[in-house]
Order: sequence, then structure tokens, then C-alpha cells
Amino acid sequence: MKPKNAITDVPGIEVGQAQDEQTLTGCTVVLARKGAVGGVDQRGGAPGTRETDLLNPVNAVEKVHAILLAGGSAFGLDAATGVMRYLEQHKIGFKVGNLRVPIVPAAILFDLDLGDGTRRPDAEMGYAAAAAASTGPVAEGNVGAGSGASVGKVFGPLGAMKSGLGTASLEIGGGIVVGALVAVNAFGDVIDPSNGQIVAGARPARVGPLKVGGSGPFADTQQVLRTFAGRTILNLATGSNTVIAVVASNARFDKAQTAKVAQMAQDGLARSVRPAHTMLDGDTVFALSTGERKADVSTVGAFAAEVLAQAVLRAVRAAKPAGGLPAIQA
Repeated sequence: MKPKNAITDVPGIEVGQAQDEQTLTGCTVVLARKGAVGGVDQRGGAPGTRETDLLNPVNAVEKVHAILLAGGSAFGLDAATGVMRYLEQHKIGFKVGNLRVPIVPAAILFDLDLGDGTRRPDAEMGYAAAAAASTGPVAEGNVGAGSGASVGKVFGPLGAMKSGLGTASLEIGGGIVVGALVAVNAFGDVIDPSNGQIVAGARPARVGPLKVGGSGPFADTQQVLRTFAGRTILNLATGSNTVIAVVASNARFDKAQTAKVAQMAQDGLARSVRPAHTMLDGDTVFALSTGERKADVSTVGAFAAEVLAQAVLRAVRAAKPAGGLPAIQA
């Protein structure tokens, strides 16, 4: 089968999405109908998550059946209820007597200030995303959890750029496929790791009598934070940002090894988002292992970081202007 350069290249992984294009919010479901060993690594200071404690290797449940990424801030966690309902109807879940209990960890991002903040992903939207799941190509840009995503928010939403959802995959030898899917809603700028250049981020702004950010197309958030104006803005900023992602492979790992892959994959965010993991971000990376092939965890983790960085770049390059924000695409 021809690779799609998407997380759905990983055997056993499907993706479904639903969104409200008018209000700029949505959700994305990464589905594993047969179950997949799950792990998570959370590094940002402002997370919004559900069912992440059970992914701790010391806890009993080994496999998950879906991961939900959603907009809507904490309200968006409600969409997981719809995903569970879909999975239960299809008899997918952890077996408890005659019942099936679907395990659906979730993470959200804040998009309430870009579209209509009164419309958020709910159970109905989560159900629709799960029902749309397939192994086919994955739409990128202003879709799913990336519908209301933006980057470069040191000067607030008006100085930001539109971002979105991206995915990528790599075949790393021995029949092992590593894929990533990410919704990029970062406080910082997106960087091309190959040359260190900003590709999307904060634009120069005027703060009182001062013009901050120089004369180029980008202000460079990292440099702005060195200035008095930047430090003042940072003290007033809120945690309305987050990069949420899923990396997956067809390796046969246990929970501890899968958690290690998620941890190593965070390096992909550090390479492609500057700054990453701030107190204003809720950066969270899930990992899934579908369990088909023996593999080295360090190798898979190293390529998970690489493929996640690629997916971040694809998220901003596929985005289109929305909500009054410019994007790389006209």
C-alpha cells in the first residue's frame, strides 16, 4: 500500500475528524479498534486532560481504544463521551463481565478566543468524529482539533498566525512505521529544524509608543521575551495555548516503553516550537503501540521526535487564514 505520510500508515490506526467551520472549533479522534498500548508525556504548565492517570505504567489498564484531541478548552473534554458511545455501540472496549468499557484518554487546546467561544466540541461532535474514522488520508490544516489553532501569541491573538492540524509518518526499517498527528496551538513560534528559521509565529506589534519585533515578518518570540515590553506582556498573559499530539508505531511495547516513546517525542516539539513547554502551554503527547513487531524503544522514540517535528511544520503549512488571522497559505 502506498504510504500516505500520515499516522494512518501505522497498521491498526484510524483517524476521524469533525468540526464547525463557522465557529472555528473541532475534534480529532485517533482510533485503535483492536486496542493499543498507551503512554503519555505532559510537559506544559497549563494542561487540560482526561484519563491520563491510567496510562501510568504502575496502573492496571494496558490498552486504550481511542485518543481524543479537541478544541474548546476544558469544555471540549465532553467530546470524549461521544467517542465512548460510538465505541460501546461497536462493542469496542475493556471487557467487564458482559459490558465493554472504552478507554479514551483526551487532551484539549484553547480556541475560545478565535471563533465563537460559546460553541465547543461536545458529545455529538465526538461521536461524529469517531464515526468518520478510517485508515485513509488525513485532512490537515483548519480541520478537527486544529480548526481554531494559532501560533505566536506573545502579543495576544491579534498578533498571531493561523495554525492547524498536521500529520506525518516514517518507515524506519524492519517493517516498523512511526506516525504522528498534532494540533498546533502554541504560545511560541514554529521553527523549521533544518535551518532554524521561523515559518509561522508572532508578527511585530506596537506596545504603547514602542514597536517590538523589528522590521521582518516575524517578531521572534524568544527575542521579544528578552525585552522589557516582552517581560511585561508575559506577566499579563494567560494559559490559552497548547500543542496536543499523538505518536504511534506498530512496535510491540509495554506501557513503560510506550511512555518512553511519548517522552522522547516531546523533543520534536522542542525542535519545532520556540519556546515550547512554557507555563502558558499545556503541551501533551500521547503514544500508541499497536504491538505487531519487535523494535528498539530508543530507536522508535528518536524517530517519533523527528516525525512529530515534521507534523508540526505540516500543520502550519496546511493552515489557511481564518478568524482574522493570516496564514502561510493565502
